Order: sequence, then structure tokens, then C-alpha cells
Amino acid sequence: MLRNPKQPRIEPVAALDDDATAAALAALGPPIALFEVLARRPDRAHAIAQWGRYYLSRRVALTLRQRELIIDRTTALCGADYEWGIHVEVFAEKAGLTDAQIASLAAGQPTDRCWGDRADSAVLQAVDELHLTNDLRDETWNELIAAIGEEGAVDLILIAGWYHAISFAVRALRLSQEPGTPRLAR
Repeated sequence: MLRNPKQPRIEPVAALDDDATAAALAALGPPIALFEVLARRPDRAHAIAQWGRYYLSRRVALTLRQRELIIDRTTALCGADYEWGIHVEVFAEKAGLTDAQIASLAAGQPTDRCWGDRADSAVLQAVDELHLTNDLRDETWNELIAAIGEEGAVDLILIAGWYHAISFAVRALRLSQEPGTPRLAR
């Protein structure tokens, strides 16, 4: 069956006719297309919401800025316009990211001049290396530990891996950009 490549492969929930689906969607957050697809199975949505309650909270061993560097860089490397756009739109200003840094996250390098902070560079180098090799060299690990500590390094690895999964989902599901969110500049 031919389908329009611009249409999502799985339709988000159209109406919240049942309480379980409504509760699942409420647990995830704002009614964006990804959450509406996940809420089609309330148990899945609640499990994902539980994960997010830690990794998108202040309890994580990273600053908001470090967390967003990980997410923005991972989703950019995966070509996940949908998720990258949401995070840039909602969190870039809160994370103190400049226009030059946002552009570098999309298509630059951890060594770009806009990354003067050692912790920022160490985070980005680790994300890039994880993406390319599924591992970290000893030098990269040591620089990361010096910059964000052991617990921060563990959280970085898990967040980068999680946002690979989210990137796979939003791309394979063919989700359209949310209104008002930027696309990756390539």
C-alpha cells in the first residue's frame, strides 16, 4: 500500500475516550505527537513517564545545560528533527545556549570556538564518541569524569542511549515537526 511519506506511520490517539489513555497522556506531558503515539498503550506511556521523571528532573547528576547538550547533540547526530526541534524550542534558552552553540550542536564539532567551557566540550566529545563507536576511549572517560563526575558520566551514557531510542522512534514513525519548532540545519 502506498502512503504519503509526510504522514506518520502510526496515528496518534485522536480522542481521549477512555480514562486509561487520558491518564497515560497526562503522565507524559504536553499533547505532542510522540506522546500521543506512546499513549496508545497506557502501560508503555506510564513506563516511559517514570523514566522521564528522573532523567528530566533536577535529581539527575547533570545540570540542565549538560542534559540538553546530550539530548540536542544526540538527536542531531541521529537526524531526528522532530525531537531536536522540541528540545531547542523549549530548553535552549533555559540552558543558556547561544545561536552559535545551537548551530554547532546541529552540525559542528565539540572543538568549535563557541565551546569555551571544558565541561561542555567534554560532554559533547563523549556524546559524539558514543554515537560513533558505542564506547568511550580512556582519555575521553577521564576528561568526562574530571568535568562532570562519575555519576554525571553514567547519566550521560543513559541519556544518550535513551535519545538514540527516541530518535529511532520519531524518525521511523515519520512524525511531523511540532508547530513552531525549528528543523535541524544541515
